[in-house]
Amino acid sequence: MEGYPYVTQLDVRFRDLDTMGHVNNAVYATYLEQARVAYYDDVLDLGIDELGFVLAHLEADYERPIHHGEEVRVGLRTADMGERSMRTGYRIEADGTLAATAETVQVAVDEDGNPRAVPEDWRSTVERFEGQ
Repeated sequence: MEGYPYVTQLDVRFRDLDTMGHVNNAVYATYLEQARVAYYDDVLDLGIDELGFVLAHLEADYERPIHHGEEVRVGLRTADMGERSMRTGYRIEADGTLAATAETVQVAVDEDGNPRAVPEDWRSTVERFEGQ
């Protein structure tokens, strides 16, 4: 997945399917979340209890349905890092073809849920990993 430095594979579960036999559109948000959590774990070495980000925006464009049994891969890249937020771009492929693209914005928050600056060590680690 050119242009996406982080790629993870996901399983299509039976519960992901709708009555039409393909992955329900709302499940795509879960796939993005799974990819984000894996990225934070693998790249930033943050466990689920240390994430410190909340989702502020989600936008998706669907290209084709995903069916049970297809190999799903999600590519992720940091499109922009602001003072308190991170904009992330995604590419979802099923059996090697484009199924959807998406973008999210996550806001860094403190223990009380208040916005805070993105920690400098997170910023520098992401920049090094993605070659920015």
